[in-house]
Amino acid sequence: MPDLVIIDGGRGQLNAALQVMRELKLDIPVIGVAKEEGSHTKLNTAEEIYTPESPEPIILPRNSQGLYLLQRIRDEAHRFGLTYHQKLRSNRTFKSVLDEIPGIGPKRKQALLKHFGSVRAISAASLEDLTALDGMTRDAAEKVKEYIGRME
Repeated sequence: MPDLVIIDGGRGQLNAALQVMRELKLDIPVIGVAKEEGSHTKLNTAEEIYTPESPEPIILPRNSQGLYLLQRIRDEAHRFGLTYHQKLRSNRTFKSVLDEIPGIGPKRKQALLKHFGSVRAISAASLEDLTALDGMTRDAAEKVKEYIGRME
C-alpha cells in the first residue's frame, strides 16, 4: 500500500477521494494539490495543499523544495494520464477488421488501406488486384477475401 495518496485537485476532489477510501476501508493518508485560486494563467503559480484535518489549505513558499516535489509528481501524473489516453485513442482510431486476419500485419494492412482506401474497397477488389500489391502473396490475398467475405 502507498504511504500517501496525492489527489490532483482541491477540497472537492479530496473529499470525493476520502469517501471512496472510507468505502474501501483503506487507511492511507490523502492530500489534495491544486493551483492557488486565480493563478491558473500565471506562469509562476502557487499551489494549495488540502488535508482532511484542516479547513484551510497549506500554501508552500514558491521556492520550497517540497512544492517542487509535489509539482513534479503532479506533472508526471498528468504526462502518464495523457500518454495513456492518447494510446487508447490511437488504438481505437486505427483498428480495423484487417487486424483480425492471420498473415495481415501492419505493413500489409497499411499497403491495403493506402491503395484501396477502405475495407469496403478492399472487399470489392479482385483477387488479382489484391495480389498485385507489393508484399501481398496470393495466400494472404485469399485470406483477406475469405475473411472480409464472412463479415458481409
